[in-house]
Amino acid sequence: MAHHVARPTSTADDDEADSPKRVQHLPPIWERSLPPPSLPIGVAGLAILTAAVGVLLVVSGILFVLNYYASIVVPASLVIFHVGNPVGAAVLTILGAVIVILSSALWHQEVWSFYLTVGFLFLGLAYLFFTGAITFLFLIVLALFIYLIAVRHHFY
Repeated sequence: MAHHVARPTSTADDDEADSPKRVQHLPPIWERSLPPPSLPIGVAGLAILTAAVGVLLVVSGILFVLNYYASIVVPASLVIFHVGNPVGAAVLTILGAVIVILSSALWHQEVWSFYLTVGFLFLGLAYLFFTGAITFLFLIVLALFIYLIAVRHHFY
Protein backbone atom coordinates (compact mmCIF):
# COMPACT_ATOMS: atom_id res chain seq x y z
CA MET A 1 0.00 0.00 0.00
CA ALA A 2 1.15 3.44 -0.84
CA HIS A 3 1.45 5.91 1.94
CA HIS A 4 0.20 9.39 1.02
CA VAL A 5 1.54 12.39 2.86
CA ALA A 6 -0.51 15.56 2.88
CA ARG A 7 1.41 18.68 2.00
CA PRO A 8 0.62 22.13 3.29
CA THR A 9 -0.92 24.49 0.76
CA SER A 10 1.09 27.64 1.48
CA THR A 11 2.29 29.40 -1.67
CA ALA A 12 5.59 30.94 -0.56
CA ASP A 13 7.04 27.83 1.03
CA ASP A 14 5.99 25.58 -1.84
CA ASP A 15 7.94 27.57 -4.38
CA GLU A 16 11.09 27.44 -2.29
CA ALA A 17 10.71 23.77 -1.43
CA ASP A 18 10.16 22.65 -5.02
CA SER A 19 12.89 24.81 -6.57
CA PRO A 20 16.37 23.36 -6.86
CA LYS A 21 18.77 24.34 -4.15
CA ARG A 22 21.32 26.99 -5.07
CA VAL A 23 24.78 26.64 -3.67
CA GLN A 24 27.03 29.64 -3.45
CA HIS A 25 30.67 29.31 -4.29
CA LEU A 26 32.85 28.99 -1.26
CA PRO A 27 35.07 30.98 -1.24
CA PRO A 28 33.45 33.67 -3.39
CA ILE A 29 34.59 33.97 -7.01
CA TRP A 30 37.69 36.12 -7.20
CA GLU A 31 37.41 39.20 -9.36
CA ARG A 32 40.28 41.46 -10.23
CA SER A 33 39.74 44.81 -8.58
CA LEU A 34 42.51 47.12 -9.67
CA PRO A 35 42.14 50.86 -9.63
CA PRO A 36 41.69 52.39 -13.08
CA PRO A 37 45.05 53.16 -14.67
CA SER A 38 46.26 56.72 -14.34
CA LEU A 39 47.27 58.80 -17.34
CA PRO A 40 51.07 58.83 -17.67
CA ILE A 41 52.52 62.30 -18.24
CA GLY A 42 54.26 61.21 -21.46
CA VAL A 43 51.02 59.88 -22.93
CA ALA A 44 49.28 63.12 -21.98
CA GLY A 45 52.00 65.14 -23.68
CA LEU A 46 51.87 62.93 -26.77
CA ALA A 47 48.08 63.27 -26.91
CA ILE A 48 48.30 67.06 -26.69
CA LEU A 49 51.04 67.17 -29.35
CA THR A 50 49.06 64.94 -31.71
CA ALA A 51 45.92 67.00 -31.15
CA ALA A 52 47.84 70.15 -32.06
CA VAL A 53 49.16 68.55 -35.27
CA GLY A 54 45.67 67.31 -36.16
CA VAL A 55 44.12 70.74 -35.62
CA LEU A 56 46.91 72.31 -37.69
CA LEU A 57 46.19 69.91 -40.57
CA VAL A 58 42.42 70.50 -40.40
CA VAL A 59 42.83 74.29 -40.35
CA SER A 60 45.39 74.11 -43.16
CA GLY A 61 43.09 72.06 -45.37
CA ILE A 62 40.15 74.37 -44.74
CA LEU A 63 42.24 77.48 -45.40
CA PHE A 64 43.52 76.02 -48.68
CA VAL A 65 39.99 75.23 -49.88
CA LEU A 66 38.77 78.69 -48.88
CA ASN A 67 41.72 80.29 -50.68
CA TYR A 68 41.11 78.16 -53.77
CA TYR A 69 37.43 79.07 -54.07
CA ALA A 70 37.33 82.51 -52.41
CA SER A 71 40.78 84.03 -52.72
CA ILE A 72 39.39 87.47 -51.91
CA VAL A 73 38.26 86.32 -48.46
CA VAL A 74 41.31 84.19 -47.61
CA PRO A 75 44.58 85.43 -49.11
CA ALA A 76 47.33 82.99 -50.15
CA SER A 77 49.58 84.21 -47.36
CA LEU A 78 47.29 82.52 -44.78
CA VAL A 79 47.59 79.07 -46.35
CA ILE A 80 49.85 76.89 -44.20
CA PHE A 81 50.40 73.92 -46.55
CA HIS A 82 50.02 74.26 -50.32
CA VAL A 83 48.66 70.89 -51.40
CA GLY A 84 47.97 71.63 -55.06
CA ASN A 85 44.21 71.15 -55.43
CA PRO A 86 41.03 70.97 -53.32
CA VAL A 87 41.06 67.16 -53.34
CA GLY A 88 44.46 67.17 -51.64
CA ALA A 89 43.14 69.71 -49.15
CA ALA A 90 40.12 67.49 -48.43
CA VAL A 91 42.43 64.54 -47.81
CA LEU A 92 44.56 66.74 -45.54
CA THR A 93 41.46 67.81 -43.60
CA ILE A 94 40.24 64.23 -43.17
CA LEU A 95 43.72 63.11 -42.09
CA GLY A 96 43.79 65.90 -39.52
CA ALA A 97 40.37 64.90 -38.19
CA VAL A 98 41.52 61.28 -37.83
CA ILE A 99 44.62 62.45 -35.95
CA VAL A 100 42.44 64.54 -33.60
CA ILE A 101 40.28 61.46 -32.92
CA LEU A 102 43.44 59.42 -32.31
CA SER A 103 44.73 61.98 -29.82
CA SER A 104 41.41 61.95 -27.97
CA ALA A 105 41.58 58.17 -27.72
CA LEU A 106 45.17 58.41 -26.50
CA TRP A 107 44.02 60.80 -23.79
CA HIS A 108 41.34 58.31 -22.73
CA GLN A 109 43.88 55.46 -22.86
CA GLU A 110 42.06 53.27 -25.34
CA VAL A 111 43.96 50.20 -26.50
CA TRP A 112 43.34 50.70 -30.22
CA SER A 113 44.94 54.13 -30.08
CA PHE A 114 47.98 52.62 -28.36
CA TYR A 115 48.43 50.04 -31.12
CA LEU A 116 47.86 52.60 -33.86
CA THR A 117 50.36 55.04 -32.35
CA VAL A 118 52.97 52.33 -31.83
CA GLY A 119 52.43 51.23 -35.43
CA PHE A 120 52.89 54.78 -36.75
CA LEU A 121 56.02 55.22 -34.65
CA PHE A 122 57.40 51.90 -35.91
CA LEU A 123 56.74 52.90 -39.52
CA GLY A 124 58.44 56.25 -38.86
CA LEU A 125 61.44 54.48 -37.35
CA ALA A 126 61.66 52.11 -40.31
CA TYR A 127 61.46 55.00 -42.77
CA LEU A 128 64.13 57.01 -40.97
CA PHE A 129 66.37 53.96 -40.60
CA PHE A 130 66.17 52.81 -44.22
CA THR A 131 66.65 56.30 -45.65
CA GLY A 132 69.79 56.70 -43.57
CA ALA A 133 68.38 59.61 -41.58
CA ILE A 134 69.53 58.47 -38.16
CA THR A 135 69.49 61.88 -36.56
CA PHE A 136 68.05 63.57 -33.52
CA LEU A 137 64.53 63.01 -34.94
CA PHE A 138 65.22 59.27 -35.12
CA LEU A 139 66.27 59.26 -31.46
CA ILE A 140 63.12 61.15 -30.40
CA VAL A 141 60.85 58.74 -32.28
CA LEU A 142 62.77 55.78 -30.83
CA ALA A 143 62.42 57.17 -27.29
CA LEU A 144 58.65 57.66 -27.81
CA PHE A 145 58.36 54.11 -29.16
CA ILE A 146 60.19 52.62 -26.17
CA TYR A 147 58.23 54.79 -23.74
CA LEU A 148 54.87 53.70 -25.13
CA ILE A 149 55.89 50.05 -24.94
CA ALA A 150 56.90 50.63 -21.30
CA VAL A 151 53.54 52.18 -20.32
CA ARG A 152 51.34 49.79 -22.33
CA HIS A 153 49.69 48.49 -19.15
CA HIS A 154 48.05 51.88 -18.62
CA PHE A 155 45.79 51.34 -21.65
CA TYR A 156 42.51 49.49 -21.36
